[in-house]
Amino acid sequence: MTTARKRIFLLGSTGSIGRQTLDVIASHPERFEAVGMTAGSDVASLIEQAQRFNCGVLGVGRQEAGDDLRASATAATVGVGLDAIGDLIEQTQPDLVVGAISGIAGLGPVLRSLSLGIDVALANKEPLVAAGELVTTAAARAGVRLLPIDSEISAVFQCLEGRPPEHLHHVILTASGGAFRDYPKEQLAQVTPAMALDHPTWNMGRKITVDSATLANKGFEVFELKWMFDLDFSQIEILVHHQSIIHSMVEFIDGSTLAQLSLPDMRFAIQYALTWPERLPTSYPRLNLADAGPLTFDTPDFDRFPSLRLAFDAGKAGRSYPVVLNAANERAVELFLDEKIGFTQIPEFVEHALEEHEPVDVKSLDVVMAVDAGARQAVSRMVPRR
Repeated sequence: MTTARKRIFLLGSTGSIGRQTLDVIASHPERFEAVGMTAGSDVASLIEQAQRFNCGVLGVGRQEAGDDLRASATAATVGVGLDAIGDLIEQTQPDLVVGAISGIAGLGPVLRSLSLGIDVALANKEPLVAAGELVTTAAARAGVRLLPIDSEISAVFQCLEGRPPEHLHHVILTASGGAFRDYPKEQLAQVTPAMALDHPTWNMGRKITVDSATLANKGFEVFELKWMFDLDFSQIEILVHHQSIIHSMVEFIDGSTLAQLSLPDMRFAIQYALTWPERLPTSYPRLNLADAGPLTFDTPDFDRFPSLRLAFDAGKAGRSYPVVLNAANERAVELFLDEKIGFTQIPEFVEHALEEHEPVDVKSLDVVMAVDAGARQAVSRMVPRR
């Protein structure tokens, strides 16, 4: 019996996760079809991908890239801006939307997809950090699924699958420790963008690689766990696991612990999100534990990496504090990559934005975006006086 191909709309096809998602689609052409692709502004790469995958629905998030896309993709249906991308999703009616737009920009299209009754495989963390309740409520209201692509969250998903929530004791979230896990505190101030972008085990985009170096990335994954699995922050433990072989673990009430292991390759988690609840063969390199060597673990240093502490603090405070956490971090990382602030100033600027914030209830996307804009402005104001 022939299985109909799953029709996939890919938000953020030109980024690291987007490209690896297309690798998965290409490896199973009989099972998957790319029916829509979007980029931020990289029109040349988007056009090349569209031609390779015979995709006729294209969008760009940034208005300044719109003219280039219209001129280059004359035979395609084109959308410019995030609202227009949402319209493309509605017109296309895919089976699955892959959310791989970096940053808060991905929130609107994700909410739109869920409201349309479409399952979403979520790669970027920011929608659940800034608006976890809005996202999960939208999914529940529409009766659709949020599927994790992030490797650590996918690991928990796989370990928990089919088990009642009351059997869970807590989740052990593993962290590579980033590029500077062995640096003394005073040496962190000398870190440059080039150093921060050289991750020891993962190949990722620029922003997420810096977040990994500060451990902000791990703090954001705490929010993913909370909202995807309805956890309390007290149920989430973080362990530094340098080898990135065990992607996370789950301990149950009887003391048993399950772990999910694979080589550090995002395509494993991407493929599982695309094929769930099935599993398909892969040609990706497989884990050989004898070759992997010792697997080591350590507790994270909240003093050297305060971004972790800030994530837990903002999460427990709730209301609009997580929006500020995300926005301030995004802006601070931009400033660091532009060499306008130092590495250790990233969490300093985030903490300042959190301290001066007057919290509000997050009831809509408009509220999220207003708080987000204010937090970015607060961080930007700090640059001249530092």
